[in-house]
Amino acid sequence: MVRIIAFFIGVGFAFVLLISLITGLSAAFSEEPTASAEEEFHKEPKHLALASDGPFGKFDRQQLQRGFQVYKEVCAACHSLKLVAFHDLHALGYEEPEIKAIANQWAIEVPTDNPETGEASTRKAIPPDNFPSPYANETAARAANNNALPPDLSLITKAREGGAAYVYSLLTGYQRQPARLVKEFPATKTPQGLHYNPYFATLNIAMPPPLASAGQVTYAPGNPAPSVDQMAKDVSAFLVWAAEPKLENRHRSGIAVVIFLLFGTVLAYLAYRQIWAEAKRKVRPTGPLDPKNIAKSRAAKSRQGVAG
Repeated sequence: MVRIIAFFIGVGFAFVLLISLITGLSAAFSEEPTASAEEEFHKEPKHLALASDGPFGKFDRQQLQRGFQVYKEVCAACHSLKLVAFHDLHALGYEEPEIKAIANQWAIEVPTDNPETGEASTRKAIPPDNFPSPYANETAARAANNNALPPDLSLITKAREGGAAYVYSLLTGYQRQPARLVKEFPATKTPQGLHYNPYFATLNIAMPPPLASAGQVTYAPGNPAPSVDQMAKDVSAFLVWAAEPKLENRHRSGIAVVIFLLFGTVLAYLAYRQIWAEAKRKVRPTGPLDPKNIAKSRAAKSRQGVAG
């Protein structure tokens, strides 16, 4: 009895699944998919060429220093760089006294504990410290940014599709919301406190334009003019370095490995030509194709009256 009941339950379950499948297929073929505002107006990152691109790419130290300056004066107010230490700036061309001065003058102090009272406190940064976060915790960060959490920028060019090109496009992509978008998708009008940016996944981003005007950061003499486009390129290059500071070593290692493999391939081919190319393959003296065995096979077939 139990088996009969289970059988009918299984049949009913299979019937419901079949009905759902038929209904879903019917809806998929009869109803055209509705386009969304994101599909219509989202843009792919703009092209960005950096000196570090490609297998032979190398960092432009001068550009990295400009990018660090943009991060320090603009981005560091909201975004942390928790996986990078001050002494890592030596790779950008800064000397030890300069790094000590940068750490000591950093606007955000490093959280610590008072050894005398045990209470939470802060101190000046030193070169071994990682860049401190501008906020004490996530709650404080959201409270200061309209409930949006500013991401850490240490690995941002690895974490976002498009990498540095995405960062560059986002920084230079702020614009007024197109009238056609509001007309076709009234519900997607940019809310109060958000900003339209077609390079952001949802088109509306909580971060206001960080690079608002040319000259916002003053570059040292001999550098390009600090336009919004140039500052965006420079900070994008700096964040590529922050995400992969050993990129040049990886490129050098990759080139060495490729050269080694090519050399090994040539040696293996020459060894084959020298040693194995003249070697003769040895064939078993007996087998199905041996003349004696062929004669025996034919004789047996003849006795049996088998053709062939």
